[in-house]
Amino acid sequence: MESRSSDNVLSLSSITKRFGDIVACNEVDFNVPAGTIVGLLGQNGAGKSTLMNIVIGLYQPDEGSVYVQGTEVKIRSPKHAAELGVSMVHQHFSVIEALSVWESVCLGDKSTYDPDSVKDELFVLAEKYGLEVDPNSRISELTPGQRQRVEILKCLRRDPKVLVLDEPTSVLTDEESAKLFDVVQRVVEDEGRAAVLISHKLDEILYATQHVVIMRDGRVIERIATEDAEAGFLAEAMVGRKVSLRSSGSAFGLTEKEDFKLDVPDIENTKSSSLVLRVENSSCVDDRGRRLEAFNLDAFAGEIVGVTGAEGNGQSLLADVLSSLVPLDAGSISVDGKQISTGVSGAMSEAGIAVIPEDRHHSGCALELTVAENLIVNRAKQLSRWGIIRKETRDRFVNDLIKKYDVKASSVEQIFGNLSGGNQQKCVVARELSASPKILVAVQPTRGLDVGAIEFMIEQIKSAADNGVAVVLISTEIGEVLELSDRLIVMYRGRNQLEMVRKDFEVEAIGAAMAGESR
Repeated sequence: MESRSSDNVLSLSSITKRFGDIVACNEVDFNVPAGTIVGLLGQNGAGKSTLMNIVIGLYQPDEGSVYVQGTEVKIRSPKHAAELGVSMVHQHFSVIEALSVWESVCLGDKSTYDPDSVKDELFVLAEKYGLEVDPNSRISELTPGQRQRVEILKCLRRDPKVLVLDEPTSVLTDEESAKLFDVVQRVVEDEGRAAVLISHKLDEILYATQHVVIMRDGRVIERIATEDAEAGFLAEAMVGRKVSLRSSGSAFGLTEKEDFKLDVPDIENTKSSSLVLRVENSSCVDDRGRRLEAFNLDAFAGEIVGVTGAEGNGQSLLADVLSSLVPLDAGSISVDGKQISTGVSGAMSEAGIAVIPEDRHHSGCALELTVAENLIVNRAKQLSRWGIIRKETRDRFVNDLIKKYDVKASSVEQIFGNLSGGNQQKCVVARELSASPKILVAVQPTRGLDVGAIEFMIEQIKSAADNGVAVVLISTEIGEVLELSDRLIVMYRGRNQLEMVRKDFEVEAIGAAMAGESR
């Protein structure tokens, strides 16, 4: 085996990976020195995930070499990577909901295990790194932030030399995010480990890393010391053009809440008087304990209504009700004055409600189907004749959407799961908006997207409202909500805590309402 300097805990040399005619990684060099966190930036589809999947053994490179602690290795699988000291915390959680915390953490261990010993290990790790979690809790009972702690504890228990973090804060609150980075920095600096941080939130990269590597179209196009970097330069390098940080900064934390400047139009002159959606005195509790308490919401044609609040205060349940996934126990939902049955499959969609879901993998698409199949799933009746959809008709419809929404796909037959995250989101938006909805419910629409995809998403939301669609924007990104909304509702424990129109937006009052306080 060839060796090289062990100053780099992880070193990739001339890595090339092809998928058919697509070159996902093209002669990539990437080094992670001991005691440092290296930020890896790039648009969706730039090659970041492919590169890290090579590092953890999911893919094998077509060319190039991988070195761990100076020794060349052939990483055969994620299990082999862990044995070599390389672990990854994935953006989409890999824990199993039916298991307890301690069972999930030791899942995959080679040897037999003693439950009490595993729990003791977790208590020690949790106390050492400030990642408190009950080992006996069921994963299904945990908040997203607690699940993230379990993922990290699972990795730390294996004593990794390199920790790869893929969008680790996409479902965390600001407070949880800050705490996570404090833990990672302590692990890296005090214990001589190394970390790779993949994030689209430029403030996180600038805060947590020492070096930044930027990829575009499968190549490394920039390397820079973090202390010499600034957000505008990073964004432009990622996308290859000027990017408006005002339109995208809200989605990756660049907009300081105290300093947020608003261009305030006269809402009464810009809002239609046509009431499209009414959610009235709506209450329900689902099997996960999520709750709505006599919640009310009106949305007018051409208006963007922002719904915000700290994570876990009923926003996701509201989205599920508007997606026909959960029935109300009390109250009603009406579209154009007509009451719609809740919890009935397809009822909301048929009434004219389109939904961009919070988790596209969970409820927005079928990863194993093709791009074409995902794009026509809600248009089968319109495209079919005598119950049959002709391939030529389907392909013409799908190709028009791919062109209009700038989806990067090799063909309409490409497997949807092989698209980048940003292109998956574009497909979901294309499918929902192509149905000409009366109402668009956009749930965390920019979560996990790069700056270019964020710009695209914001443009689509604004365009829908400009075309007379009533938009309900459900987001925990306060900057995003402040920038886009004509009117804002703060939810707290499933109820209306605060409502204000744009000319009255006040960040302090919104923050107090998110904490359950009235001002």
